[in-house]
Amino acid sequence: MIIVLFGQPHSGKTTLAKQLPFDHHIDGDSMRHVFKNTNYTKEGRLQNLNRASDIATYLSYQGLNVVMSLVYPYKEARDYLNSLNSDVKWVFLKYEKEEVRGRENFHVADFEYPYLDENVLQLNTSKLSEKECIEKIKSYVSQS
Repeated sequence: MIIVLFGQPHSGKTTLAKQLPFDHHIDGDSMRHVFKNTNYTKEGRLQNLNRASDIATYLSYQGLNVVMSLVYPYKEARDYLNSLNSDVKWVFLKYEKEEVRGRENFHVADFEYPYLDENVLQLNTSKLSEKECIEKIKSYVSQS
């Protein structure tokens, strides 16, 4: 199984992912560091996301449960991961922009927000505690 926590930078993706009991965690910042991808254009982001999707798929095929914390701003990238796997759970994290968390200058201007029919759990991390978010994620994963 693959769980993807996605949303704008500093929405709580990595913080929450580290609290989930999975075999392996793939983090977007770590991916960029390892592969030296500093291209923040749409093409550069897609390259990074597709690489992460390939790695998660490989790990999942090895029988590992994977949690991913990446921005995933483009539906095209989300569709790519879904095309590789039948067991992906998507969790979109958002927070109110009035709350300054320090990485707003890294936000993706052309972020494609999930459609209501995409079967995505949506959590507002400025209104829910970390514990509440984790419980909602666990419940969502166990129901699916």
